Amino acid sequence: MISLIGAPCDAGANIVGAALGPEALRCAGVQHRLQKIGCKVTDRGDVKISLSAQSIDLPGYRNFHEVLAWNRAVYTAVGQALSEGDLPVLLGGDHSLAMGSISAVAAHCPRKQKKLRVLWLDAHADFNTASTSVTGNMHGMPLTVLCGQGPPELTQLAGFSPALNTSQISLLGVRSVDPEERRAVRRAGLSMVTMQHIHGRGIIQAMNNALADLGPDTHLHVSFDVDCLDPLVLPGVSTPEGGGLQLDSLRYCMARIAQTGCLGSIDLVELNPVADPSGASAERAVELLSILLNPRWERHVQRSLDWIEHAG
Repeated sequence: MISLIGAPCDAGANIVGAALGPEALRCAGVQHRLQKIGCKVTDRGDVKISLSAQSIDLPGYRNFHEVLAWNRAVYTAVGQALSEGDLPVLLGGDHSLAMGSISAVAAHCPRKQKKLRVLWLDAHADFNTASTSVTGNMHGMPLTVLCGQGPPELTQLAGFSPALNTSQISLLGVRSVDPEERRAVRRAGLSMVTMQHIHGRGIIQAMNNALADLGPDTHLHVSFDVDCLDPLVLPGVSTPEGGGLQLDSLRYCMARIAQTGCLGSIDLVELNPVADPSGASAERAVELLSILLNPRWERHVQRSLDWIEHAG
């Protein structure tokens, strides 16, 4: 069973709109689209939070207590879905929510004797800290928090820290990294396949490397930030970066992930309907999610390979 879990949060970003993402994805027919391809789907609705009037933010972490509240709620909802044997799909909301979703997965995997791997599809590395971030926006910090750097209220969400080791993470599609963040990525030994690498070596090799060594004991979590796509393809994002993945390349990525049989949980984040009132971006995101979850992935792999070969 696939569990859709909405988290209408944009507290981790500096532009409003991502909070409207879950409703836009529902209006684009996410549940119907998945059911149409043979998936069993339940919509658990949106998680809710309550904030204390006495909450005090931490310097360098914008909207810290609100982001913390959202991630605690997401942690509980995703953990509940996993405990019931479902595949949770978190409908965001901004990418700071991955601190809660992946912490829940990290806590779940040892109980099931599973090895956790995370594929992070994103235009940005999201490996900032309060000292390296220019803005303090927490949607640029989830990976550092998951790797044990940051406020303990967040780094300890899984019940231990770090929730992830850098060896468990593969970044794909990155093309915007702050200077200090880039140095931190290198020091940490984080696997980061940039768009420059993809243009030079091709998406097929990039995916082969990203999905290497997956086995039947692997739980693969896909954290899909829709801004990994080029904004000419999907404009409805808060932080567009030119030179991103083309649609057929990402269709291929999604089908290759489905092919592994290891997919266990998903984030679909950073859709901002305000930036694309037509609804086309939401529909495109739903299409890509349906490929990722499609049990008949073979035709998508072949179609995308044909396009990639034709494009040269």
